[in-house]
Parts: sequence; C-alpha cells; structure tokens
Amino acid sequence: MPTQPSFARIETERLLLRAPVASDVAALYEIFGDAATCLHNPAGPLASPEAAADVLWRWQMHWARHGFGLWVICLRDAPQVVLGFGGLSWRECGQQQRLNLGFRFRPSAWGQGYATELGRMALSMAFDNLAATEVCGLVRPGNTGSRRVLEKLGMQPHGELRDFPWLDASLVYRIPAERRASNEADLQAMGRPERVVAERLAA
Repeated sequence: MPTQPSFARIETERLLLRAPVASDVAALYEIFGDAATCLHNPAGPLASPEAAADVLWRWQMHWARHGFGLWVICLRDAPQVVLGFGGLSWRECGQQQRLNLGFRFRPSAWGQGYATELGRMALSMAFDNLAATEVCGLVRPGNTGSRRVLEKLGMQPHGELRDFPWLDASLVYRIPAERRASNEADLQAMGRPERVVAERLAA
C-alpha cells in the first residue's frame, strides 16, 4: 500500500512549514496579540495567552481531524524563529464549508514574498494532493497587502460575505482547480517555472 504524504513538515525554497505544537503558544500570542497584525481583523488582537492557547488547540484539532491545517512558518535557515502562521483550513463561508487559504505574519516578515511562497505551496497541496476543486480566501476590503498576495496566486474576487453584519462585507477570493492549472501552464510558457519545490517528510 502506498504511503500517504505527510503535510506536517514541508520545505519550500526559503520556508519551513510545520504543524503547530504546544510550545508555539507564545509565538502565536505575540503575533496574534499584536495590534499591527490585527489592523484589518474586526475581532482585534488576542486578549490573553489563554485565548492564544484556545486558538492553538482548535488548530491542533483541525490537524487531527483532517491531516492538514495551518502551519507554523519559519525560515529554513532559522527554524527557531516563528515568522507567522498560515495555510489551508476548512472554514464556514456562506453557510457551507470551504477550503480557505489564510496567513498572518509578524511585521518584520512583511514585504519579502513569504506569503506568496506559502500560498503557492498551499495551492499545490490543495490541488495536487487533496483533489480540491477550489480554494477560497476571505479578506477585508482595506487589506490591500493580502489582496495583492491572493491576486498574485491567481485568485479572483468571487462575491462577498457579511461575516460582520455591522461592517462592510468581506471579499471572497477564489481559484478553481482549472484556473490554477492554466496559471501553471502560463508560467511554463513564459519560461518561469515554479521554483518552490516541496519536500514532504515523514511525520
């Protein structure tokens, strides 16, 4: 019987992506408790380390149930430093569960292409390994940085979601499997093959 790929530890060109563990709670609170990283999050920063522990527990439950989830993001050359968190997870969107791409990085990691590199790996996993028919991304209208990342990945606006009824609707971005295949073909034709090569390691 062929061995199923493990997503608990993956390397891209620059990044190490790994499943979260209990000791990541301090980094999670540092990043998700930072007002700068939560500027576009209507819920605001996490209020306490206990709140961070609850978020981490829910992420770990997602991993246990589905075999994938949000990764802890580090540099391959500095695995002890957590840059952020991100990846794929099932999320309710418009009264249905949809595969969602999300990410949040500490400010010192902004503007270096890490979110795009993470996103390419996540889309590769979704379409090549999970046989997903689409991947969505939910973003606040004013979050232009995240919107640019989603657009670089080939995702396009696909409606809105009133997830916070007292605020303007969030934007739903989407990329179907056939669109992703077309994007890859375009890159090859332009002489720009994808440089992010994943190395899936046994858990």
